[in-house]
Amino acid sequence: MEYRDWDPIYYRILEEFRFSRQDDELSARILASMLEGKKVCGPECLERLMHSTVTVYGYGPNLEKEMETVRPLGTIISADGATSELMKRGIVPDIVVTDLDGEVCTQVRANSAGAVAVIHAHGDNVRRLKEYVPFFQGWITPTTQSRPFNRVYNFGGFTDGDRAVMLARHFGASRILLVGFDFDEVRSQNGKDSRTKARKLDWARRMIFDLNPPGVSLLTP
Repeated sequence: MEYRDWDPIYYRILEEFRFSRQDDELSARILASMLEGKKVCGPECLERLMHSTVTVYGYGPNLEKEMETVRPLGTIISADGATSELMKRGIVPDIVVTDLDGEVCTQVRANSAGAVAVIHAHGDNVRRLKEYVPFFQGWITPTTQSRPFNRVYNFGGFTDGDRAVMLARHFGASRILLVGFDFDEVRSQNGKDSRTKARKLDWARRMIFDLNPPGVSLLTP
């Protein structure tokens, strides 16, 4: 998704959740300031990684069960906490999409093993950016949900899961297998408001299904 198409959606998200565009932009600038010496995987780099078939792993409460029966196809993208479940099974994803809210040590390990870490800046993760970005020594792709600039990109999306799907679509995937996506049941996480999470999941569902372009097949177990 191009930013001109994303911005009206982003505006509605800011309005509903009372987020601050200024805080998002500040977080993106902080992330940009940390890129010196980093290996940045830009659009051409991501495009080389993306097959026409992509498997995206979300961190829903159904993830572990679905992983028992579903074999990954094509490019493997994990959304934040799903990375840990893949690594437990000896699977290094091709791409990790994260706002550094999960088990970051496992994401760093996946990055060291070859996964591109698509690290997202938003208004309330500045502390985590400052703390954890220095540990990522492999390829990274910095992203923002506000206006992109320099080497900080925006391919659309709100939560880790739907940003992973929108990333796949942006770079030409025509067949996307969704594993561990549950838009009705919220996975319990310490310090997280389940009501806010449920509203975010509703947005994620809309991003994935309502905005799915013609010609892209979404597959579920």
